Amino acid sequence: MEEFHKVRRLPPYVFEQVNRLKASARSRGADIIDLGMGNPDLPTPKAIVDKLCEVVRDPRTHRYSSSRGIPGLRRAQANYYQRRFGVKLNPDTQVVATLGSKEGFANMAQAITAPGDVILCPNPTYPIHAFGFIMSGGVIRSLQVEPDDGFIPAVERGIRHSIPKPLALILNYPSNPTALVASLDFYKDVVAFAKKNDIIILSDLAYSEIYFDGNPPPSVLQVPGAIDVCVEFTSMSKTFSMPGWRMGFAVGNERLIAALTRVKSYLDYGAFTPIQVAAAHALNGDGADIAEVREVYHKRRDVMVDSFSRAGWTIPAPAASMFAWAPIPEQFRQLGSLEFSKLLIEHADVAVAPGIGFGEYGDDFVRVALVENEHRIRQAARNIKRFLASTAKQPNNVVPLSARR
Repeated sequence: MEEFHKVRRLPPYVFEQVNRLKASARSRGADIIDLGMGNPDLPTPKAIVDKLCEVVRDPRTHRYSSSRGIPGLRRAQANYYQRRFGVKLNPDTQVVATLGSKEGFANMAQAITAPGDVILCPNPTYPIHAFGFIMSGGVIRSLQVEPDDGFIPAVERGIRHSIPKPLALILNYPSNPTALVASLDFYKDVVAFAKKNDIIILSDLAYSEIYFDGNPPPSVLQVPGAIDVCVEFTSMSKTFSMPGWRMGFAVGNERLIAALTRVKSYLDYGAFTPIQVAAAHALNGDGADIAEVREVYHKRRDVMVDSFSRAGWTIPAPAASMFAWAPIPEQFRQLGSLEFSKLLIEHADVAVAPGIGFGEYGDDFVRVALVENEHRIRQAARNIKRFLASTAKQPNNVVPLSARR
């Protein structure tokens, strides 16, 4: 049977191959240490859960909620931006609650994209940044870029080689998957460029609170005048260990927020009201919960970098996010990231995310998530050390079992 048009536009889901292999190994009794999906394992802070339980007992909160977010939640997000970034937002016109940043990005794509519109998108990047626009009829022009002096020239080339002129530019710093962080000076240059060329900026700031060098990542909205061209997406999933709660935000330019709000009004009634109240309670807190989550990831990062290095796999220490962007060891580089990821499951009982799942320019890397405790991370390193030692003695074993069947 022929696939539907929008489904045909999507490439094969790379991660599904790894997921199937992982499930198969577990069915055979293997203890897979899963460092693949960025699925936080930390419990949601007790005070947030308590607030949810308190509010859910009121039957009035069981009715349909507000698609754009209840007023108290939007005010809490505006207050957070004022405290954290010094950015003043109107909670009635410049803030909308989303069902996580992923849904927000996808619905923004629906709101602003006409068939054939060109979107400038980093590569590698989080898949929804590209696929949300692909499903909406847009065309992605991939940019192999970092937040440095080469960024603007790369975007200029993207504009020159695009017909029609690009509609929007996507930013994602701290980056998923590369963990790269942008400076405020970088954002100033990008905003000036976007205004000069009449391009929308869509910034994904989901990892703004997971940083390790003492320098909090900035928001692009800190740049004077950025709100004229920019919308920024944040998520409570990692910051407060609330991934299953599906709570995020889009903030910024009133026209763009109004477009997203209108699209959402046709598609959903918003998150369950008790979840929204508990989320507002979290945002209005003193920041202690955020600091505790950050410290856990910091310790895990240090353990991972140290233990993997001792195992023979050197991984650069990420400055932010809950991921490490790990170069594939030289002796396996020719296999590519998908086949190397399969090898780690089959021979080391360790799951990682293949870099090609984030774009073709990521194929020399895998993404390692800090979603297991320190003991499990050290166990993963021991497994990898044995695997590397065995393949050094028996190089023919570097072909995944799945490829030999």
